[in-house]
Amino acid sequence: MKEVSQNNLAVFVDFENLALGFKDRRGRFEIGRVLARLVEKGNIVVKRAYADWKRYSDFTAEMHGAGIELIEIPARRLTGKNSADMRLCVDAMDMSYAKPHIDTFVVVSGDSDFSPLVSKLRENNKQVIGLGMKESTSALLRDNCDEFIFYEDIEAESAEEPPVHATDEKQREAFRVLLESLTALRRENRDVLWSSLIKTTIKRKHPSFNEAAHGYKSFSRLLEDAGREGIIELSRDAADRTYIVAKFGSELAAGRKRTR
Repeated sequence: MKEVSQNNLAVFVDFENLALGFKDRRGRFEIGRVLARLVEKGNIVVKRAYADWKRYSDFTAEMHGAGIELIEIPARRLTGKNSADMRLCVDAMDMSYAKPHIDTFVVVSGDSDFSPLVSKLRENNKQVIGLGMKESTSALLRDNCDEFIFYEDIEAESAEEPPVHATDEKQREAFRVLLESLTALRRENRDVLWSSLIKTTIKRKHPSFNEAAHGYKSFSRLLEDAGREGIIELSRDAADRTYIVAKFGSELAAGRKRTR
């Protein structure tokens, strides 16, 4: 069976910058959506957010609920400079040297001041992912990262979740989680969807997931049932030892149209 490699991520959130991006738009920043997207990249082992939290106290419960360490930064009027930027940069660089097992750094901000940090992290052989708002993201920062994700695109992805039809509620939930993880893998440009890779992705996104709780003795049985229901199309690897999901969702629909 193909071994599944996983990246280890450290996420640094410049909350002051995010608040600025949300100032003139509808809705509320949801950290849960950000983490759900980032966990598709690998294991999130560090989560820190920087701000003058007295100003953003209505967000602290949500942040704590997501397991994020809140770093209190003095108000700019007291320091005369953006202390959040400075502290975030120092912490990220310190971690890049002290924690060699962390290979991916995520900077949640659109501030061009982080461009030197991104360059230095990449110089240290770290992958850097940026995440921010379209209107408040600097082109300099965006183009300096290995990858940049816009928050608006995450919102759009959440709205496009495909409906799952099944009579049994537990089965329907299992299929929904399966399709969600398959879609996540396609976003990460995974062409061969091994059953072990799918299961690993599901466990990262939903740590408490257990196929037995949904009525299946094994993950293979869940895949077989989804195949019979026409939700996915299964194949076997060359040695005929493990399942591979060949197609799912819109890919299946496109295949049916071509055969007509």
